[in-house]
Amino acid sequence: MCGRFAQSQSAQRYVHALDWPQAVVHSQAPERFNVAPGMYRPVFHVDADSGAHLVDDLHWGYQASWAVGKLPVAINTRLEKITGKYWSRLLKAGRAIVAADGWYEWTGEKGNKQPWHIHRASNEPVFMAALGSFGAISENNKATAGFTIVTADALGGMVDVHDRRPVVLSAQDALLWMNPALPPAAAEQLARTQALGPDAFAWHPVSKLVGNVRNDGPELVRPLEPNGRDTHT
Repeated sequence: MCGRFAQSQSAQRYVHALDWPQAVVHSQAPERFNVAPGMYRPVFHVDADSGAHLVDDLHWGYQASWAVGKLPVAINTRLEKITGKYWSRLLKAGRAIVAADGWYEWTGEKGNKQPWHIHRASNEPVFMAALGSFGAISENNKATAGFTIVTADALGGMVDVHDRRPVVLSAQDALLWMNPALPPAAAEQLARTQALGPDAFAWHPVSKLVGNVRNDGPELVRPLEPNGRDTHT
């Protein structure tokens, strides 16, 4: 799964990395090394009506209006289910990208879990496939205008860290994923066949401070030495 990620650069810097110069950036979210569900974060998307390329702040977590009180707010969406009834509307008109430095996963036993930072081996940003609702927020549920990150089986060596991973696309495929002209079935095929594999990533253990959402700063992504100390201490 993806329950925490690092997004320490400005939305404009991620726009530049994606080579999306025509984007209109509305986002005012601050840079963070410790993004948690429920926070408002910059989400890249294309307006289906106007074709405008936009970066808007959305609530991390989505819940259909009819599902309030029936189904939980979802922060992740399994790739295997995005063509189903619950997600089909967003697959058609709500495909988006969340750009980040990387994400965190935890291993080990409850009470003594070790966090890991997973990132591109090339240190490029990760472009995570997402589904978002860009309509009006309901009076009682801000998650009705939220986003969820698409995940798939971890595959290969990444299973050592977690059995699920965000669907991360190359910059070129990220642009295609957001294109409203791409049919939903083709978008699902793109995510299933073009997601970057384990060889594109590297990961290292990081400080347990990342477990507290109030903590933020570059020390959260620094590798730990074998003795468990921060490499910069």
